Amino acid sequence: MDMKEVRKTAREKMKGFCRVCPVCNGVACAGEVPGMGGSLTGSSFKSNVSDLGKVKLRLKTIHDAKNPNINFDFFGEGLKSPIIAAPITGCEYNMGVALTEEEYIDSAVNGSLSAGTIAMIGDGAYPELYLSGLDALNKVNGKGVAILKPKKNEVVIESLKKAEDTNVIAAGMDIDGAGLITMALKGSPVGPKTIGELKEIISSTKLPFILKGIMTIEEALIALEVGAKAIVVSNHGGRILDHTQSTARVLPEIAEAVKDKMMVLVDGGIRSGVDVFKMLALGADAVLIGRPIIFGAYGGYREGVSMIINKMKDELIQAMILTGAKDLTSIDRDMISIEW
Repeated sequence: MDMKEVRKTAREKMKGFCRVCPVCNGVACAGEVPGMGGSLTGSSFKSNVSDLGKVKLRLKTIHDAKNPNINFDFFGEGLKSPIIAAPITGCEYNMGVALTEEEYIDSAVNGSLSAGTIAMIGDGAYPELYLSGLDALNKVNGKGVAILKPKKNEVVIESLKKAEDTNVIAAGMDIDGAGLITMALKGSPVGPKTIGELKEIISSTKLPFILKGIMTIEEALIALEVGAKAIVVSNHGGRILDHTQSTARVLPEIAEAVKDKMMVLVDGGIRSGVDVFKMLALGADAVLIGRPIIFGAYGGYREGVSMIINKMKDELIQAMILTGAKDLTSIDRDMISIEW
């Protein structure tokens, strides 16, 4: 199996849901939600990719960064890279029925572990989507993260208890899923959370809590106030609100405000190890990848996912060698220039 075969197979299996374009930039699939596209005009999805493309690396080859270390500590769990599979559910209505929910999450969880990292499991309109994710994590001794949708507090707290029973590394909430069309269509209401509601949720669990969907300094500071141990700078892949800023644009100011106080993760438009490097240089501690994991799973199950992550790891190492970064903490703004 090689990347060409993985992409070809994924394209065949996702026909009608995703074209697996040569460049996954949100242009061909704009407005296809449910599906793999971005909301309405697809501007948010497209901006995630195009703005990241405006970040350029500064090539340097006179240094001693010959064997970069890309190990990353995630709440005490040693990962072999700062690349984590994002929480994704809804195969049937977003990606196609060539894979069942169980087959997809099995591929994501075990393919990630084979590549030395972990996957986040997602929540969905139907309870069985979350439960299938927990089942996959249970089979690997909880080596992963459970991310919940912003449903009613009693539902969220009950789901957190199940995550604790599974012994997951951490848990969190897709708070940017507050306006997801697919959730409303399937009869599972979601919505914004107040500060009080977040405090109630986070205080109900002993697990490190992650708030995913932070796009402003103000809400990053609120996340810190309510007790979150990490945030994900995310606009939900551009799938919930048209014309939002890209994650690459807002990441630097958010990281500057809270990075020394909590872990800062980011997603959105990351397609290569070079993109991972860019996000780390912009201030992230680690990244989440979504669509590439989907392509890997549909194109080659566990092996396809592992292949995608390992390829990105190799590209990250090469970028570090060619910029002079010995380890992840060495990657900084001096190693990039920004053309916006």
